[in-house]
Amino acid sequence: MLRAGAGLVAGGVLGAGCSAAGTAPHPAPDSAASGAAADPSHTDARTSAPPLAAPAPRAFPGEPAQITHGPRDKPRLALTFHGQGDPGIARALLATAEKHGARLTVLAVGTWLDEHPEMARRILDGGHDLGNHTQRHLAVNAMSETDARAEITGCADRLKRLTGSIGTWFRPSRAPTASPLVQRLAHGAGYPHVLSYDVDSLDYTRPGAPAVVRKVLAEARGGSVVSMHFGYPDTVAALPDVLKELDRRGLHAVTTTELLS
Repeated sequence: MLRAGAGLVAGGVLGAGCSAAGTAPHPAPDSAASGAAADPSHTDARTSAPPLAAPAPRAFPGEPAQITHGPRDKPRLALTFHGQGDPGIARALLATAEKHGARLTVLAVGTWLDEHPEMARRILDGGHDLGNHTQRHLAVNAMSETDARAEITGCADRLKRLTGSIGTWFRPSRAPTASPLVQRLAHGAGYPHVLSYDVDSLDYTRPGAPAVVRKVLAEARGGSVVSMHFGYPDTVAALPDVLKELDRRGLHAVTTTELLS
């Protein structure tokens, strides 16, 4: 009995040490071998309540099936980001936006969420919109119906697992607008609208931060939806100047949901 008691005490100490080191309270039997990241949406009911589910997609009456911009008569615009690439750059962009009181819309790629699942909650906790940019970021308009559906629902399923929602928006990959087929499939997956844009920053061409700033500020106006990207240092360097000039013009960067509400 003494040996058994000592074993239980030792087991308890080891268990506490593992929890402090960040292991999941109830890991799957093969989780260590597979190297799979813990699901950040998981919480132990004994210690804290699960996070609230993220907002679901909503229909905006009077808006087209494919939205390229919001109301032109209000001093607001949306900065939207393709969610992919170095998570350090993504965190820097989110922090810069939050420092300036701006809120972004992030369209995440499913494989990126697989590699960095913690980013889903980081985006939402910052007050930003989170949406679906397909599972693998391939040319979805050129795919068969079966493959295109899998790209849309694959990312939607990951968002649902991580946040409790399929995300507020869908944006097609490798195309500014969705084909009629992809639009129909997105609607069937639960997205009333496809989110496009009217200003392309071209930051993915790596033109340098000053060129990104010039391109955005030359075209952005009230109601604009601006396309930008995670993963590019030029974008990180450009964002403070973009936000400062927008503020000077009286234009506030809000989420796409806020832009259309």
